[in-house]
Amino acid sequence: MIDERIRQARHEVAITDLEFVKFREFFYKKTGILFGNNKRYFVDKRVSGRIRETGCKTFREYFTMMRFQASGKELQELVNIMTVNETYFFREEHQFKCLSGPILEEVSHYTSVDQVIRIWSMPSSTGEEPYSIALYLLEHWSKIESRDIEIIASDIDSAAISRAKEGVYSARSVKRLPSKILNKYFSKVNGDSYKISDDLRDAINFSKGNLNDPNEMQKFRKFDIIFCRNLLIYFDDTSRKRAAEIFYEALNPGGFVLLGHSESMSRISGIFKIRKFPDAIVYQKPR
Repeated sequence: MIDERIRQARHEVAITDLEFVKFREFFYKKTGILFGNNKRYFVDKRVSGRIRETGCKTFREYFTMMRFQASGKELQELVNIMTVNETYFFREEHQFKCLSGPILEEVSHYTSVDQVIRIWSMPSSTGEEPYSIALYLLEHWSKIESRDIEIIASDIDSAAISRAKEGVYSARSVKRLPSKILNKYFSKVNGDSYKISDDLRDAINFSKGNLNDPNEMQKFRKFDIIFCRNLLIYFDDTSRKRAAEIFYEALNPGGFVLLGHSESMSRISGIFKIRKFPDAIVYQKPR
């Protein structure tokens, strides 16, 4: 019996070196994500799959259709399969400890009691990060009853946003949650899956957001805290600098940016102040 992978490979559309470069430059322009030559197999396999799915015969036919399609649906499909959504609840928990401690203590100090504290999770992927923020504050922030919090979550991947809104997660996604929190805020569904409570799902505002689209970024303003973890590693220096400037414009004076453990704002831009707290290093917009 012929191996299924070999059978599929026989139906893949060949993509030339020149076509790969053309696609890479187009995708970079649209998303800020730059695929190196080491990602050639990854790109070829996914693009070839979309060529087959759309009924196109060649890369050229597909590329023309995708770029000029009025609805933009195929471009979004392409973005969805090209972006990585690997995450889980309470990932890099030390940053949530820092958030519920010195960061929010400082934000609370320079904002009035009736002012809403706004947090932006970007990219939010399938929702584990913004829901983790909400869960951690509910369980650990002493002022949760006296201050209003608004959590905005956005991602370039529309399919990931849809999954986030559904709020259903595998046992692997919730494995780091204490059983107390799991039992309190989740209900078991479909065997080993867990659904987050309706109250928490309604508390997060999910929307599409592309850091490389200036028009979309106009709506993201006046935040006190931004989580952007493990996205900038996929950008080149130019895209990282542009992202830093977007975050700067989106933050209120004194606001904070939290990046992934392998990312450093100081290597990207000098516009933020480095703050070293016991649990995390974060970056602050000067007041």
